[in-house]
Amino acid sequence: MDATNELPSVDVDAAAALVATVVLLDVREDDEWRAGHAPDAVHIALGDLAHRFDELDVGRRVVCVCRSGNRSGRATAWLRSQGVDAVNMVGGMQAWSRAGHHVVDDHGRPGAVR
Repeated sequence: MDATNELPSVDVDAAAALVATVVLLDVREDDEWRAGHAPDAVHIALGDLAHRFDELDVGRRVVCVCRSGNRSGRATAWLRSQGVDAVNMVGGMQAWSRAGHHVVDDHGRPGAVR
């Protein structure tokens, strides 16, 4: 069984409802982020997470997101191993976009999930 399936998770609608009280952490690559992301998200690519950990507000729950949920599952597992209250957003930005939640590009214009 994939370890990410055993992690605490939230669906996109729950994540969208919580966005004012959590850190929505987008762990996708720079080009994916630039093309389209949730307006209130924080961007730290998965490969940079360990050395940029101190940039996160770990006093709040962290909702991890990627394109489909796999990379964010790894981020969630790592953050939890560091003692952070982290959960994985099921379905990632693909599900976020399909559910009709806003996606913006780097300039605040309508974006697209890649």
